[in-house]
Amino acid sequence: MRLSQMLFVTLRDDPADAEIPSHKLLLRAGYIRRIGSGIYAYLPLMWRVLQKVSQIVREEMNATGAQECLLPQLQPAELWKESGRWDTYTKAEGIMFSLIDRREQQLGLGPTHEEVITTVARDMIRSYRQLPLHLYQLQTKFRDEIRPRFGLMRGREFIMKDGYSFHADEESLKATYQDMYTAYSNMLRRSGLAFRAVEADSGAIGGSGSTEFMVLAEAGEDEVLYTEDGKYAANVEKAVSLPADAETSKFTTYEKQATPGTETIDKLCQLFNCSPTQVVKNVLYQTVYDNGITALVLVNIRGDQEVNEVKLQNELTKIASQFGAKAIISLTVPNEEAQQTWAAKSLPLGYIAPDIADDYIAGSKTVHSQFVRLVDKTAVDLQNFVTGANESGFHVVGANWGENFKLPTAVVDIRKARPGDRAIHNPEQTLQSARGIEAGHIFQLGTKYSQAMGATYTNEQGEEKPLVMGCYGVGVSRLAQSAVEQSYDKDGIIWPVAIAPYHAIVTIPNIKDAQQIEIAEKLYTELNQAGVEALLDDRDERAGVKFKDADLIGIPFRIVTGRAIANGKVEVVKRATRETQEIAIDEVVNTLKQWVKAATEG
Repeated sequence: MRLSQMLFVTLRDDPADAEIPSHKLLLRAGYIRRIGSGIYAYLPLMWRVLQKVSQIVREEMNATGAQECLLPQLQPAELWKESGRWDTYTKAEGIMFSLIDRREQQLGLGPTHEEVITTVARDMIRSYRQLPLHLYQLQTKFRDEIRPRFGLMRGREFIMKDGYSFHADEESLKATYQDMYTAYSNMLRRSGLAFRAVEADSGAIGGSGSTEFMVLAEAGEDEVLYTEDGKYAANVEKAVSLPADAETSKFTTYEKQATPGTETIDKLCQLFNCSPTQVVKNVLYQTVYDNGITALVLVNIRGDQEVNEVKLQNELTKIASQFGAKAIISLTVPNEEAQQTWAAKSLPLGYIAPDIADDYIAGSKTVHSQFVRLVDKTAVDLQNFVTGANESGFHVVGANWGENFKLPTAVVDIRKARPGDRAIHNPEQTLQSARGIEAGHIFQLGTKYSQAMGATYTNEQGEEKPLVMGCYGVGVSRLAQSAVEQSYDKDGIIWPVAIAPYHAIVTIPNIKDAQQIEIAEKLYTELNQAGVEALLDDRDERAGVKFKDADLIGIPFRIVTGRAIANGKVEVVKRATRETQEIAIDEVVNTLKQWVKAATEG
């Protein structure tokens, strides 16, 4: 492609609405153009990158025996109501675009396709002889993000590979899950990305286990905790660890003490000159289930720890059936306005004790009349601890479970693991922190969807059993931008060779020089014929402008037909290292072929 004929416009300055380097650079370099909030046009250079990523994804998926298909983006609400996720996606997470057609039927634009593929399996799979089966697609997905940001990282329309497997048993599922672990690792490695596979929370997708594939980058929205021995890595939402040991309490007798102005742990510990590890903190939450029932939740946790709200939501989802519900719509710390909707009397906020009475709740048809009481493991073994007294301006010291307060029966792990904690697998290892961009996620779904939607098969004994499922997603457009976020400099993008829109750019410094044009045209033609994808910068621009644009768009190799042609050579610049060398004109094509091959097959 000749740049003079391409839709190619670069910007000198960073766009005002772009926040992270990759977003700025893709806009400045003419790869994408914003059409609306979270909606982008993929321009010719970007589309080539996306095609390269898609091809790598297809090759790795096909190598596992998975079959490509294409599923509808428009999905009937009935399917999502069968699985129990309609309210979760339209109300709780609220990320599904929903609409009503002219026949008054509810529809959704697909954010994911578990329900659709389960319907296909329900209609078409009858026998164990058809299993295992693995289908995948590459398609545009739609999600009504509350705050679209970072360009293609969190858009409302994006390209994704999603795959779904069906099995007769867990053993077969785990074999495919391992195949996908390998395939996803290959996809990211072949794309030239540094990544880490981490344990993850399954979220609204559900299932028994999941792994995220994180592209390591400072601008990543996710925090990854890992150990340097390579034996543990997890998203902070999922991570577990051993907290620091609690200090021995200096209080030996139980008594109530005046503690005015100590609504926070810091103020309380300053007043008592004690460690927060000696405090039981009582945190109040309000959760609304998908049937409209509100439950008030009291979490007891050690004073130096924070509640991991993803873990808390998972625990509350487990008990949803106690309230006649399936899922959680919202989980919040109730502010004063929210409290007024259910509080029978004013709460002693900042001074709540583990035994705060249920009569603080004005129960109703929509508000459960008792606190859901959960105690984190960090608080269970504390002795002679400090905690609230259920009276503003007062705390108690020297308190013990079983003597002064009843220990809740629900003992859970809902603390947030953090850097510096000891690893569970080896307490000599401490957790380190890195930022990551989630590019892929694989799930062991089990029978969550097949049971809900009646997707069964007949086993060898003639028994009808629910299909065991897995699902596997890769954000194609997100992966492409994460490559930029991982590799750029002050002058622009540095694409990995395997997914760069072109391998090389042939730059003519002076288009009035017939010899420069002749050699550039020859190299441009021969490179493309040899499989080295080349651009030709034949624009009527100054050499400096062309060099700046080449750096900005990040093409791996730049070939300059400048002064060196007098000696039968051209200047070749490697974008990643800025290494410059002069190469004989008749050796350029073979040299570039070898470089591209080494970079894409190594």
